[in-house]
Amino acid sequence: MRIIIIGAEAAGASAAAKAKRLSPNSLVRVYEKSAVISFGACGLPYFIGDSFSDPDEMISRTPEQFVRSGVDIRTAHEVLKIDPDRKVVVVKNLLTDVVTEDHYDRLLIATGATPAVLPVPGMVLSHVFTLKTLADGQTIRKMLDEPDIRHIAIVGAGYIGLEMAEALVSQGKKVSVFERCDSVLPGAFDAEVSTVIAQALKTQCSLYLNAGITALNGNREGRVCSVSTTAGEYPVDAVIIATGVHPDDTLYRDLGMRVLANGAIVTDEYGRTSIDDIYAAGDCAAVRYRLTQAPVYRPLATNANKAGRVAGENLAGGRRPYPGTLGTAGLRVFNTEAARTGITEQEACKQGIPCRTVTVRDKNHSNYVPGQDDVMLRLVYDSVSRQLLGAQIAGGSGAALRINTLALAVWSGMRVDELAMVDFMYAPPFSRPWDIVNVAANVAG
Repeated sequence: MRIIIIGAEAAGASAAAKAKRLSPNSLVRVYEKSAVISFGACGLPYFIGDSFSDPDEMISRTPEQFVRSGVDIRTAHEVLKIDPDRKVVVVKNLLTDVVTEDHYDRLLIATGATPAVLPVPGMVLSHVFTLKTLADGQTIRKMLDEPDIRHIAIVGAGYIGLEMAEALVSQGKKVSVFERCDSVLPGAFDAEVSTVIAQALKTQCSLYLNAGITALNGNREGRVCSVSTTAGEYPVDAVIIATGVHPDDTLYRDLGMRVLANGAIVTDEYGRTSIDDIYAAGDCAAVRYRLTQAPVYRPLATNANKAGRVAGENLAGGRRPYPGTLGTAGLRVFNTEAARTGITEQEACKQGIPCRTVTVRDKNHSNYVPGQDDVMLRLVYDSVSRQLLGAQIAGGSGAALRINTLALAVWSGMRVDELAMVDFMYAPPFSRPWDIVNVAANVAG
């Protein structure tokens, strides 16, 4: 069997490794247009912030390692076209410009996502950056050494924007964050919790909410010098656009494949698209939301790796379903940790799910151990069945990892009444006799 995979980032690399292990006699060939594969872009803000200096730390496996395992990796090869009727892909070798055709029995599209850009004047000015690739990270890191780079604007207060804010402040830069919505991390957190995160950001950055960008303005040299927003104009020395990503649909947009409104490929639980023998996984594809079974776009590394692994097994002849996602995610904003799982109150209301919420404030561990910090936890639960639907947490040390406990509770359909009496570990440096998770569930009860 000939298995061809387009894209060698998280989903494509995971699929290739799994397919080859399960079907060692099959040809597993991966086409990747860049020279870098199996790259963890989540590390880019920390690379830019000088948490580590070797960019290879973000690469899970090299092409040579894949080749040794029997996978045919072809970097600097761009797939130009997919012909589902002939089961052929048209491929260009970017080093030689030679174009060839390759036949597949099963095909995986794992083309990932591209950074969203602003539909405003000035995007072509110098010192305006997006952050997605290793080259992007290296360019921004080098830019920080320029002596006249003192004030940097970040457009977008999502995960990448806030992580970049911390990274740039750590390098001695003045940072202003502009967000068109009325809260940071819009859609991911309810207002009470996002306010805590915003307060942490404002300790070391300027934050402008309800401030959509209307133009990027340049000087005579064609370099960005200010940003115009709905809240005013602000002088800056560089701009980083962190307004999210959208699926890279270049290859498949004309195939008639079932997609979401944003172009994300819709698959069944086995990773199959609406076209026979074509699968999809990663940031170009939707995933099933576990609580509703609806296809949603959640471009997270965890989803890409797991969906890629499932697709790889099924490309090799398996029949393993992808169990869905809860959109579990987290971040650190200076000394504040934050994380979320499941649905927010806003999402529940939009979907017509009857819900209640409870928000509690407590401490992360015992008062007589140095370093005690505040923690806020918000639970969202079904008002009829009392099943836990989601949770959000923000606070000091140890806050974020508590979300994994809550993700498991949501995943397994646990009721808040059950969660209230779960036997959690207690030790003074880590928690209190009644952990905040128990406390919140008891308040809900």
